[in-house]
Amino acid sequence: MDRDLPPVFGARGLEWRLHGRMTMDQFTRRDLLRLGAAAAAGLTAAEGAWAGEPAGDAAVRKGAGRRTRRLRIAHVTDVHVQPELEAERGMAACLHHVQSQKDKPDVILNGGDALMDLCAVDRARAKTQWDCWNGTLKRECSMRVEHCIGNHDIWGIAKSESRCDGSEDFYGKKWALDGYGITRPYRSFDLQGWHFIVLDSTMPVVESYVGRLDETQFEWLADDLKKTDAKKPVLILSHIPILSAAVFYDGELEKTGKYEVPPGWLHIDSRRIKNLFLQHPNVNVCLSGHLHLIDRVEYNGVTYLCDGAVSGNWWKGAHQECHEGYALVDLYNDGTIEREYVTYGWQAKKA
Repeated sequence: MDRDLPPVFGARGLEWRLHGRMTMDQFTRRDLLRLGAAAAAGLTAAEGAWAGEPAGDAAVRKGAGRRTRRLRIAHVTDVHVQPELEAERGMAACLHHVQSQKDKPDVILNGGDALMDLCAVDRARAKTQWDCWNGTLKRECSMRVEHCIGNHDIWGIAKSESRCDGSEDFYGKKWALDGYGITRPYRSFDLQGWHFIVLDSTMPVVESYVGRLDETQFEWLADDLKKTDAKKPVLILSHIPILSAAVFYDGELEKTGKYEVPPGWLHIDSRRIKNLFLQHPNVNVCLSGHLHLIDRVEYNGVTYLCDGAVSGNWWKGAHQECHEGYALVDLYNDGTIEREYVTYGWQAKKA
């Protein structure tokens, strides 16, 4: 069947529900559960799943039955802290807002790009930014934080501008691992009945980077999903989106007369990852940042959420329609999720 559904616009971002041509032999267990739930509920669930829900992201429906919330996540991404523009104070304000929620999150997921930029700065400037991040986090946050590496967290991608040759102790992702206090750039863990996978999206190339997994990481991901209980819902965290609608607004691509998304804006191996997910119906949601925009895309039963930016337009106000904020994501026992983008009242410093 063909479903060409229009985008749904709202005050909190853009939602596209994408569905390709499907035949009966392509239906996953998730699809059958959805259809069964719709029949049992007099098509109420089906209407919610197909017609589009409010931009505040009402529950993504994956099955019927009573559900209970297992976890509340604060997805805090693209902080881009620096000494300038009162960014440290802004980071602290965001952390205070998260921790003062009446319904407090259980864990913070740092989606990467915690630092303004390490790609093209010298070692002294890189250290200054890490001091801003770690000092503010230590002073202002008492919650558990799980970290994901962003492209701006990697020192020396542009070697010529960073004045390094690659032999330095903290070159590349080594400094990010040390700064975040993690031992490897990708990993997985379990929390309250959900399986979490943290990916490393950034693959450096000469003086730049692309969004993709190298072969070793892809094989690890396939093995990790294979080992995970098929009944356990899976959340995947990446810095660069695996799939996004807002990517078409990250810049002014239309000026060229055709939409050509640069390889650093979206996973160029998205099709390969999508095909892997088709083998694992328990992959429910993928969270990302990077674009400083908010969207939600559903494709083949997986919900892809791009969750704005704590820094907005890099501490200069809103980035297009996206104000400074973070996402609260509720995870339920049946694999359903609810997402709300929350602004924390920050006013950019006037130049």
